[in-house]
Amino acid sequence: MTEHHHTPAPRLSRRTWLGAALATGALAATATAADAAAPRVAAAAAYPGPGHVTGDIRLHDPSFVKRPEGGYLVAHTANEVGLKTSTDRTTFRNAGVAFPGGAPWTSPYTGGARNLWAPHLSHHKGRYYLYYSASTFGSNRSAIFLATSTSGNSGTWNNEGLVIESFPSNDYNAIDPHLQVDGQGRWWLAFGSFWSGIKMVRIDPATGKRYDGAVHSLAGRGGAIEAPTLFQRGNWYYLFVSFDLCCRGADSTYRIMVGRSTSITGPYRDRAGTLMTSGGGTEILAGHGSVHGPGHQDVFADSDNDILAYHYYDNNGTALLGVNWLGWDSAGWPYVH
Repeated sequence: MTEHHHTPAPRLSRRTWLGAALATGALAATATAADAAAPRVAAAAAYPGPGHVTGDIRLHDPSFVKRPEGGYLVAHTANEVGLKTSTDRTTFRNAGVAFPGGAPWTSPYTGGARNLWAPHLSHHKGRYYLYYSASTFGSNRSAIFLATSTSGNSGTWNNEGLVIESFPSNDYNAIDPHLQVDGQGRWWLAFGSFWSGIKMVRIDPATGKRYDGAVHSLAGRGGAIEAPTLFQRGNWYYLFVSFDLCCRGADSTYRIMVGRSTSITGPYRDRAGTLMTSGGGTEILAGHGSVHGPGHQDVFADSDNDILAYHYYDNNGTALLGVNWLGWDSAGWPYVH
C-alpha cells in the first residue's frame, strides 16, 4: 500500500497482533506448525545477543529513566501504561500501571480500549514526564497525552492532557512520542509511525505542551518506519528508528536504524550520506538467531556505558526486553555490543 492512500495496510501489522496480550506483555506464537518447523534464517550481520536480564521482562516498547534516588523506572505498552522497576538494570519487577483507575480521557481515540501504546519516560525539574499514545489499529486518528508525577509510582500520575493529535487529513500519525532536550535547553517531541514518517514539534518546558504550530519532518520511507528515539552525543544528534514490521511474533521483521545531524531538527543522514527523509538509515540491529524483530528502541546514557534497550521476540513469539551496551566507532557511529 503506497503512502498516498493514507491508510497503509502495514499499519495493521504493527498493532493487530497485540490485543489483550499486551496487558502482560505476553504474545503467543503466530506461526503455523509448518512455519514453526521451517528453519529461520539469521540476518547476515553477526549481531550480539541481548545482555542478561531476568524477572518480569515480558513487554513491548520499553522506555527507561534513571531515578534520582538510584535504580530505573521502565514504562511500556500495556493497559493503562505498564511500569517496571529495576535496581541494577538486570532484574526487573512489575510496578503496576500508571493509571490504575483507568484513563477515560483516551477513550475517544482508543474506541474504549484500555491499551495505551509506546510511552516515553523522562525526568526533569524534579518531575517525571510520561508521554504516551492513544489510537486504534490502522488509524491515524491518534493522540499523544502527557502525565507527570513526582515519584513515578503507580497511581501518582497526574493527567496533564492532550499534547498533539492527528486526523485522517494529516499525513502523519501522532503516536510513538520521544521527548528530547537539545543543547540549548529547548524541548522537542519526536513522534510518528508509517504515513509520511517521523515528525517533531517543539515543546514548552513550562507546560510540557506544544510551543508553536510548526511540524518538522525528520525521516520517512513511504511505509514502515516508526518509534523515533533521539540521543545527543558530542556535536551530533542521533535519530534511531524502527524499520519494517513489529508484532508478528517470531515472524516480526523490525530492525533498528540510525542517522545523525548537527541540528536536532535535521537534516538527518545515514552513514552513506542518504537523507532519512528519503528512506535513509544505517542498520545497527536486526533479527539474528533466536532474536526476532528487535525494535522500538530506547537509548540512554548510564554510568557505565550508553545503553540500547528494545523489545524482541523469542522463537515462541514471546515479546521480551533486550538490553545491550551501545558503542561508538572512530567515525562516531553507534554499534551494538
